[in-house]
Amino acid sequence: MKKRLLFKASIFAGLMILTSSVQSADLGKRESELKAIQAQINQQQSSLKDTSRQREKLMSLLKRDEQAISNAAQKVNQTLASLSGVNKKLLELDSEKINLDTLRQTQQKTLSKQLSSAYLAGNHDYSKMMLNQQNPATVERMLAYYQYLNNARIKAITSLKVTIEQIETIEVEQVSEQQKLNALILEQQKQAKQLGKEKSQRQLTLAQIQRTLTNKGAELEQLQIEEASLKRLIEQAVLAAKSSPSMDGLAKLRGKLGWPTKGRLASKFGSSRSGQIRWKGAVIAAPEGQNVNAIAHGTVIYADWLRGFGMVMVIDHGEGYMSLYGHAQTLLIQPGETVKKGESIALVGSSGGQTESGLYFEIRHKGQAINPAKYCR
Repeated sequence: MKKRLLFKASIFAGLMILTSSVQSADLGKRESELKAIQAQINQQQSSLKDTSRQREKLMSLLKRDEQAISNAAQKVNQTLASLSGVNKKLLELDSEKINLDTLRQTQQKTLSKQLSSAYLAGNHDYSKMMLNQQNPATVERMLAYYQYLNNARIKAITSLKVTIEQIETIEVEQVSEQQKLNALILEQQKQAKQLGKEKSQRQLTLAQIQRTLTNKGAELEQLQIEEASLKRLIEQAVLAAKSSPSMDGLAKLRGKLGWPTKGRLASKFGSSRSGQIRWKGAVIAAPEGQNVNAIAHGTVIYADWLRGFGMVMVIDHGEGYMSLYGHAQTLLIQPGETVKKGESIALVGSSGGQTESGLYFEIRHKGQAINPAKYCR
């Protein structure tokens, strides 16, 4: 058994080392690419075409940086969930062991009393019965009595034995769960370190992107490209959405829905973003890593990175209604999966090149953006 556990542990350790080396190689490659682009920018090429080309390369690099952050954050989230599960299991085992210890003490006291009673009865009645040669009826009664005491002792001993075995099993399970806990803590520390490295790489990439956005015209062009990307995504989502009898849309829920996450409304629907470009949704300022919840029952039809909006999820609620969640740190649900109202679907982040953490949230009906404040309380 121990050999098998050691064999599994060695395989697990090998996989962890392999995964870590792959992540390090990918991070190193992205660092190298960033330095190459940075060198080009440092040559101060004035050509607009060159600047646009550099920006596109940086956007591609930003996408990979933020996808790497998403993967790392997802692993951290899964490990934290596992830690919570193991801690809960340990508490249950501790409680069960306390109850069994109490039962064992009670059983030991009962058995002790039975043995004392049997000893006293044996010294008196049984000796008297044999020496004085009491009548057969009395002998039969006494034998029945001793048989009863004997059966009671056997039952008490058996019960005590079962309780002790249960305690031993729990103690073995406690050791196993504690080992799992220790391994998960080490894994969580390693994942947190990797997440920190990915975030640092993203910051360097963002700094270089800002260097290419030297004027308002460039920023406006960037926003227009991002808006066009979102428009194409929504068009594709409308085509991908399938009518389902189990989804009634959001019309009946108008004014009754909850917001997808807690926070401050940083940008309102319809407010100016830059020039003629206005917000098609709301930006909710919230701490990184906070849960994002589905506003209603639906099916995920998109869950991936989108330029300007980072890690984005689109949920189809039926009857032409959709909700969109952007700037996430990581997405927790895959396309094609159904979600329930209030279910955790993502974590708040700053993907899409944002400098502050928050959630970008939209509600659309047949492709047209609707003020989410009219639907959410």
